[in-house]
Amino acid sequence: MAEPRSGDQIRANTVLAARRRPVSLHTADGLTLVGELALPAATDPAATLICVHPLPTHGGMMDSHLFRKAAYRLPALADLAVLRFNTRGTRSAQGRSEGAFDDAVGERYDVAAAIEFAEFEDLPEPWLVGWSFGTDLTLKYGCDPGIVGAILISPPLRYTVDAELDTWAGSGKPLVAIVPEFDDYLRPAEALTRFARVPQVQIVAVPGAKHLLVGYTETVLDEIVLRVNSRAHPLPRTVP
Repeated sequence: MAEPRSGDQIRANTVLAARRRPVSLHTADGLTLVGELALPAATDPAATLICVHPLPTHGGMMDSHLFRKAAYRLPALADLAVLRFNTRGTRSAQGRSEGAFDDAVGERYDVAAAIEFAEFEDLPEPWLVGWSFGTDLTLKYGCDPGIVGAILISPPLRYTVDAELDTWAGSGKPLVAIVPEFDDYLRPAEALTRFARVPQVQIVAVPGAKHLLVGYTETVLDEIVLRVNSRAHPLPRTVP
């Protein structure tokens, strides 16, 4: 693949400069998870994204398109660290994490391992970014003292219970829900009702989008950067 040049349009497969390395996460119940950390090429990161992927039984993994593109672009365009990992039993091009899918139960240890890794690496201002199934894991297990806030992409609220939403409400931590207009599970009007018990939540409707947000990468990444490092918002559409 040709090296992107200044002024080139940023496309789906554009990979911008970053320090990237494979990492291993170790869970409290003895599993090793496959992951990758991408850092800005020449500077310290301003903040950190911990990406929690969609349902692995339906193809979700650390390489799901929004998270892959976040790792390709955001270290260079927004000075962000991007930590991606496969939850237990999940396979991607980087490899397969140990264990087996546990229906949002054992995955609590996977989320904890990712947060602990960020702390061990001294990654600044960590935000959880969940997508679909990953939003449920974020809401259930991610309200940690070390986490700044959370961004929820296409939240179905399938596994999350009211008590977990109340925990986020009580924490006061920022919570942003990016909700496609034509989502298969939770649409913007219903999201306003379901999240009403969390007073600080921001609901961002994405007109025209469906659950997987194909064709809306720039919209989603802009919304993330606006919250996590607003100085880099809006993201450029061409290579700097």
